[in-house]
Amino acid sequence: MKQSLDLKLGQHLTITPQLQQAIRLLQLSSIELQQEIQEALESNPLLEENEKEEEPAEIKGEANSTTAESPDSTETSSYDEAETLPTTDSGPDVDAGPSDDNESDWTDSFESMTAPTGSRSASDEDFPDIDARNSPPQTLRDHLLWQMQMTPFSDTDKQIGLALIDAISEDGYLSCKLEEIQQALSKNLPVEIDEIEAVLHQIQNYDPLGVGARDLAECLRLQMKALPSDTPGLKAATELATPQNLALLADRDYTQLRRQLKLAAEDLQQVINFIQGLNPRPGNSVTSSQASYVVPDIVVKKIRGVWRADLNPDVSPNLRINRHYEKMIHRGDSSADNRYLQDQLQQARWFIKSLNSRNETLLKVARTIVDRQRAFFDHGAEAMKPLVLHDVAETVSMHESTISRVTTSKYMLTPRGIFELKYFFSSHVSTADGGTCSATAIRSIIKKLVECEIPTRPISDSKIAEILSEQGINVARRTVAKYRESMSIPPSNQRKSLV
Repeated sequence: MKQSLDLKLGQHLTITPQLQQAIRLLQLSSIELQQEIQEALESNPLLEENEKEEEPAEIKGEANSTTAESPDSTETSSYDEAETLPTTDSGPDVDAGPSDDNESDWTDSFESMTAPTGSRSASDEDFPDIDARNSPPQTLRDHLLWQMQMTPFSDTDKQIGLALIDAISEDGYLSCKLEEIQQALSKNLPVEIDEIEAVLHQIQNYDPLGVGARDLAECLRLQMKALPSDTPGLKAATELATPQNLALLADRDYTQLRRQLKLAAEDLQQVINFIQGLNPRPGNSVTSSQASYVVPDIVVKKIRGVWRADLNPDVSPNLRINRHYEKMIHRGDSSADNRYLQDQLQQARWFIKSLNSRNETLLKVARTIVDRQRAFFDHGAEAMKPLVLHDVAETVSMHESTISRVTTSKYMLTPRGIFELKYFFSSHVSTADGGTCSATAIRSIIKKLVECEIPTRPISDSKIAEILSEQGINVARRTVAKYRESMSIPPSNQRKSLV
């Protein structure tokens, strides 16, 4: 084979580290972005945050004029203070001891200055509890173990109680049978079922009420047992709290319930309201979950009759290069310190450029969404227009994957609430006049119809489809059921009420 040299022209895309960083910053949420910026500020000495702007000259001028309003006042006040201080001169013509009033004032001020910093006053109750915020959340198991330590149990009962508490789920129910607990304890501790049940009854008296129940009926009866005997509707509610009657209540079989309990429709509705006021998951009242906060990336306001979207300045601070360290870099110097500063300078420039690119892309996409969905901001969800990623991608001349990254985990603050950018995208449904209607608008109409329905005669999915057809929206019954389930709205037979 003869060897030869060939010249070819071609193009290919290389994902550089700078591009990888820009893509990663683009898909971060606001909270994740703040953490990323904080880590960059701590690790890179050439990166710093711009200080806040100084106060306007007018405010400074007012402050200076206030302090310099009366030059003699400071001298007079200091002179008066000097007169009130106790003197140390013990001459015969000078009273060395202060008056009673001055002594009490001086004592109060001394006690306030020497008071321990850890003491909390009555006004400190308004401040957040830092220890409680930083401590791990309390679990139901910890809460029950703490109460068991206060109970005068024998060693055997303590082991049984520990096994029972370990078998209680986060909802507060006993997740296994007593025979299974007996079998698990029989290896080291032979006990009878009666002993286990006796300890279980003791645990069922713990807080929260209803904990340790084996089913929903027992949980409700435990809560009603703690109520006063003269509570209105308590007797009928106790009769209702059986597995058979609760099954009829779940099936909305009010006719059979009235026969079983021998109650009128109004009385049965009162009993049902009484049952609904109890807690079916008592364990959730103890288990505390960490709250997830949403920081909006975009703020939408109406300025001079036009909706305008702007970046939230609190999310992405203004960064800059530290001029002091930048001046320390010398050209041609190959020392380790100089190379380190050059690398950090290059990384800082890349980071600032990627951050600015993210902000520009996010703002461009957000303003395109606001322009397309102006009817939503004016009239609500029913006026939402169909919008897909391809529509925004064409407007801003970007790829759909970029639009998807921008709109994921990004939130917009509007006068109508906080919405994720994905909320403004929805498919379309054809209308009778040849137009389109967004799925978000259809969901809003269905929700409004359900809210305005008569409780004794709820609207079925077929009826909702007919109402939408009368408005020119062609939607099948299955589509209505799909939209209804996506909003966690139960079917009509489960929404039916007695009165």
